[in-house]
Amino acid sequence: MRGAVIHAPGDVRFETLDDPKISRPTDAIIRTVATCVCGSDLWPYRGAEPIDDPHPMGHEYVGIVEEVGSEVTNVKPGQFVVGSFATSDNTCANCRNGWQSSCLHREFMSTCQADYVRIPNAHGTLVATDEPPEGDLVPGLLAVSDVMGTGWYAALAAEVKPGSTAVVVGDGAVGLCGVIAAKELGAERIIAMIRHDSRQKLALEFGATDIISERGDEGIARVKDLTGGIGVDSVLECVGTPESMRQALHSARPGGNVGFVGVPHEVAVDGQELFFSQVGLRGGPAPVRRYLPDLIDRVLSGRINPGKVFDLTLPLDQVAEGYKAMDERRAIKALLKP
Repeated sequence: MRGAVIHAPGDVRFETLDDPKISRPTDAIIRTVATCVCGSDLWPYRGAEPIDDPHPMGHEYVGIVEEVGSEVTNVKPGQFVVGSFATSDNTCANCRNGWQSSCLHREFMSTCQADYVRIPNAHGTLVATDEPPEGDLVPGLLAVSDVMGTGWYAALAAEVKPGSTAVVVGDGAVGLCGVIAAKELGAERIIAMIRHDSRQKLALEFGATDIISERGDEGIARVKDLTGGIGVDSVLECVGTPESMRQALHSARPGGNVGFVGVPHEVAVDGQELFFSQVGLRGGPAPVRRYLPDLIDRVLSGRINPGKVFDLTLPLDQVAEGYKAMDERRAIKALLKP
């Protein structure tokens, strides 16, 4: 098969790889229908994470089941499936508590920008649709496998409730999906902190009520101006930088909550500052598997359309251009078709 391999910062190649094989009875092999480039893939691409050896890339996927191990009974060959970037058996104590991304047998997916993918823990990770979806629904279902599920978790972690006020920090796919989540969970006012015109327009389409283009102290001051000097009930932090975390914590009111899902890079939180702010803080890798049935239904019913975050579609063999376009901010998110 063919797939993406990162060799060094800025160097992603489309290469011939070994075909995946069933190695455990809980595995499945899927043929990818669509995959994509994630904002978190840009960390190693930009040199912010080390690349010790060339390795495959990608953790978002939808596809058709080709083969299953002997213990996989929930899906079968020929079915269209959606999974999560973090695999889970869906039976351990953490999974039963709804934290499948901390499954005791968790494996993070990292080979999905390819023609075929082995899915560990397939029996607890994959969710099949009743029938293969129409082509125009595939982008939305692909978004559910990570960015929509992650945006949903950010909103829940920030305790977005009906009638509440929310700020979304981050204009990538996760932040934009966070706007959808905040709207679906009933936020009355959703302030999106976005600079770029095209992303501002999409945020407004998704349900944002206000746009703030300023960042740092100026952005925080604008949030306070819009909320009578108090701050908002909920903040969705979807970037992972020191600046974005500070912006999130200082935009929340006392008693408010921050849900942080941007993978942190050099982020440090001052304990005393957090203590006196009286702001709640929760984050981590999203337990996407918990939300899959609900989010799949919302996409298939047409209630939400997170697939609109894909503003660039390329053949899989042009994956390097997908990385480049996102790195240069010419694209929000690149969808790849094998």
